[in-house]
Amino acid sequence: MRISRGALLTTVSSLVALALLIGGFFLLTGSKNDAGSQHGGHGQLRSPFTGELVEALRRVVIFKIDNVAQARPPTGLTKADLVYVLPVEGGLSRIFAVFSSHFPPVIGPVRSSREEDIQLLRQFGRPAFAFSGAQPRLLPVVEHARIVDLYAGRVRGYFRSSKRIAPYNLYARTSKLLAEAKGASKASDIGFRFGPAPAGGKPAKIYNVGYSAAAFSIRWSADQHRWLIWMDGKAATAADGKKLGARTVVVQYAKIGTSRFLEFPNVRPPYAHTVGAGGAVVLRDGRAYHVHWSRPVADGGTAFTLPGGERMPFARGQVWVIYGFGPGSSRQQ
Repeated sequence: MRISRGALLTTVSSLVALALLIGGFFLLTGSKNDAGSQHGGHGQLRSPFTGELVEALRRVVIFKIDNVAQARPPTGLTKADLVYVLPVEGGLSRIFAVFSSHFPPVIGPVRSSREEDIQLLRQFGRPAFAFSGAQPRLLPVVEHARIVDLYAGRVRGYFRSSKRIAPYNLYARTSKLLAEAKGASKASDIGFRFGPAPAGGKPAKIYNVGYSAAAFSIRWSADQHRWLIWMDGKAATAADGKKLGARTVVVQYAKIGTSRFLEFPNVRPPYAHTVGAGGAVVLRDGRAYHVHWSRPVADGGTAFTLPGGERMPFARGQVWVIYGFGPGSSRQQ
């Protein structure tokens, strides 16, 4: 069968147009995914929590870790993807550590949950949540939240260290807890974006934030090209001797009210409203950027935007988020 020259040209033109259309589609799709920090170049996968390359998106396991002087230094914290610092009663703080990319053998000391954890947990889908307990009325509320329940009173994998006194000596063996965490959701977009530092920001060497009985100083290290965390006047370290810190630290000013549930000694602990909007300071590359944060619904993530409306990109790596008392907050307990 003979094909005319005109028909052949028409067929070739159609194939070229189709190839360009398909190529354009994949180019746009790749750009969109990279904006969400889930894909790098050449199909490489990136963590939506850190922006770093990962082999796969793994289950999310969140640990509540004590952060008073008697509980320091923590074990395993340098391997967390995200480290949230939340206020608790007495003007002290507690850590909400998110693990997905890496799981150290042991994590701790594990402590009890507070009501404010429930709202923060929602953005991770159905994460596994490891905690030592909660006050009697709150405990069933936490256990019936949208989580894979890793309460220390219910699952195996916890042990008491003889090197510390209770209650600062409860630790978790991650291999055993991961075996209990079947059905936990995998890492997904919670609103963070990663990329080169934007223009603007103000040079900064130290940024201080704190509660009535807990002080945090975030200090830029040009040598390590990251922010080092100081707590209560001392450089914070992990149990392995490594200094705690991150390339990106967010000080997020939220409305902090009071919980419905009493804690010992008969006080209502703070409740950080992580759903809402407000101001924040993003520290990266030795500069401080004043941004706006917005999380309209509990099931969604938090967007951080620059004054011009563009999304604020974080530096790739572990991210710390420290909640500060913003406008409308109650008096610190």
